[in-house]
Order: sequence, then C-alpha cells, then structure tokens
Amino acid sequence: MSKRLTADLASGALTEALADIAEDAARVILPYWRNGVAAEAKADDSPVTRADREAEALILERLEALYPGVQTVAEEAVAADGAPAEAAEWFWLIDPLDGTRGFIEGRESFTVNIALVHKGKVVAGVVTAPATATTWRSGGKGAGAFRRRFGEAWQPIRVRNRPASPTAVMSHSMSDVEAERLASRHGCVQWQGTDSSLKFCLIAEGRFDAYPRTGPTSEWDTAAGQAVLEAAGGRVMAEDGQPLRYGKSCFANGGFVALGG
Repeated sequence: MSKRLTADLASGALTEALADIAEDAARVILPYWRNGVAAEAKADDSPVTRADREAEALILERLEALYPGVQTVAEEAVAADGAPAEAAEWFWLIDPLDGTRGFIEGRESFTVNIALVHKGKVVAGVVTAPATATTWRSGGKGAGAFRRRFGEAWQPIRVRNRPASPTAVMSHSMSDVEAERLASRHGCVQWQGTDSSLKFCLIAEGRFDAYPRTGPTSEWDTAAGQAVLEAAGGRVMAEDGQPLRYGKSCFANGGFVALGG
C-alpha cells in the first residue's frame, strides 16, 4: 500500500482523489446548512450535527475503498471511541466539518479537511469550503498548490511576498484585545476574523500574511490547511520554531503560527 500511496502522492493523483471525496462530502453537508439543523454537545462541549457524522461516514468509506488499511484519525470517530493509542507510519487526519459552530449559526466559513501524514509530517491535504463551492489542494511533488470552484479547472495559487503592512487572519472566537496583541506580535497592523481551516487557504492564495494561534486545536483542524499552505510556499511553525508535526499525544496541537511569504 505504501508504494501506491507514494506513487499517487508524487503524481498528484492522491489529492485529486481527495478533492473529489471532499466535494462529495460537501454535497452531503449543504442540505443541512441554514436549514435548522439540530446540534448535540459532545463530551468536550463542542457541537456535532448529522451533517458532521454523515460527511465523515462518506469520507471514511471512500478512503478505505481507495487505500485500504491506512489508519484513520477522524474527529467524530475519536469523539465516540477515543483516539488511537499511537499513530501509524501513514495515517489520515479527517475533520468532516471544521467550524461547526459557525455552520450552525449560518456562516459560510466551514470546511471539510482531509490530510495524509507520513512519519509525523503532513504530506498531502485538501480543504473544501462547501458554502462557496471552493476546494484547495496540495499538488504532487514540487507542483505547488491549487484552487478550483466545483466543476472548474484547477488554478495555481501562491503566498504573496510580505507587504509593508501585513495583515493577520484570526479565529472568530478570539477577543479583539487578544487578536490585536497576537497580530502585533507577528508584525501585522490589521487583522480579520474567520472560522475553520479556511484561514490557511486565505494565506496560501495571497490574501493574508499570518495566522497566529495560542489556544488548543486538534491535529485534524490544521493538517490539511498546513499541507495546502506549505505547497503554496508558506509555513506553519510550532512554539519551538520547528514545523508543526503530527501524531502527537492525543493528536493535540499547542500554539503555532502560519505564515505566508
């Protein structure tokens, strides 16, 4: 299986397939959006809906059909059954509906995240924004990053060179005071709030310059976006100054900063 994964990874066929899966998951999610979907509270008090669960079921089924036997670490499965005791050499990180709170409130910035990790390094990722029918993916080896509207051709994207007045993109959940403090720490004179892994993609396509985060996140929140951003010429650094890695204890992240050019 690792031979097929590495071949498809190098050629870009793997993220092409992941994009199709993520867009099909988006089609599962969209009928619930702005349609009075009911939410339940998980053990950590975060919300979950039928849209999350149905999208995750589709993604897991499709991944197993394409690449049988690869370990999966998916948000709703972990919430129900616990996280694996340890990460395998190859594993998927899946968030079927990132930004569920915003989704419930009718905002547009929720995403589907699918990423592949090899020996702790994220090596491929796809992010889909169902509300805007947009997908971002990392390409094959050295191929860069791409964006498409559903049904259209892929267009290359790249981070912008750091401007004289850099702009940060932040989590909606942050207070204005904390957001301004973090933005200033990374040399940004302005900031804007949004939800989900969309923040990585907005940096990858050159609209923002930094996304600093101090609060806890799960690895499935960041892996796909990191893959896209790194393919577009950016980077995601942990608090120790090293690239953010995966398969950590409880699949949890500490603080990090995502940066463009």
